[in-house]
Amino acid sequence: MNGRRQKGVALLLVLWVLALLSTLLAGLLGWVHLQNRQALWQRQHTQAVLAAEAGIGMAVLAQLDRDPRQHWKADNQPHGLRFDEAALAVSLGSETGKLDLNAAPAESFARLLVACGANPDLARQVAQGLEQRRGGGRAPLRMVEEVRELPGIGQPMYQCASSHVTLWSGLAAPDPRMASPWLRQALGLPQAGPATEDAGPVISIRSQATLPGGYTTTLNVTLLLNPSKEGARPYRVLRWQE
Repeated sequence: MNGRRQKGVALLLVLWVLALLSTLLAGLLGWVHLQNRQALWQRQHTQAVLAAEAGIGMAVLAQLDRDPRQHWKADNQPHGLRFDEAALAVSLGSETGKLDLNAAPAESFARLLVACGANPDLARQVAQGLEQRRGGGRAPLRMVEEVRELPGIGQPMYQCASSHVTLWSGLAAPDPRMASPWLRQALGLPQAGPATEDAGPVISIRSQATLPGGYTTTLNVTLLLNPSKEGARPYRVLRWQE
């Protein structure tokens, strides 16, 4: 009788050990699977970012070409390119076609916010906050992201406005030739001819890279072109977003 009882206890112990080992093995397999997925994501992300950076380089080289016919129009229309296995969509814009938060009247910023869906009272409140933040020109904004700190502005309003503002044009109003139709309407700018190849020294580039498996990443950068200094980097990064 005792022998049977001992055998039963031993069987239960073996089953318990097997169950524990199965649980540990399942956890190990799950961890390995997760690590493989993370490694794959990291590889794809790195590959896509490098391809998008290559697209930015192609746009810069085109703008620095001595032949003006090689320059891209600053119309924000995507150029279909390829780098290695990635398909690229690269567009070029001019910062002169955006509203300069340091140079434009606060009223213009209020009109932009109204076009983004803000009610007029809230738009005036945020614009007044911008005027106070600038301190009459004594404390200019250094980053576009500082707009998020203005009282009353929410994330949806910021997301709408951020793609139409700049800190680097120095103009009281956007150049109608370079401004988007949406911004021209929002600010009541005059109609103008199509964008030209002369984007100016400060440009914005959007480079989207798509890998064969469908993984996509996008870079939005603002660059100050610097073609005159020999041996120097041909541009300086003013803003970089991934």
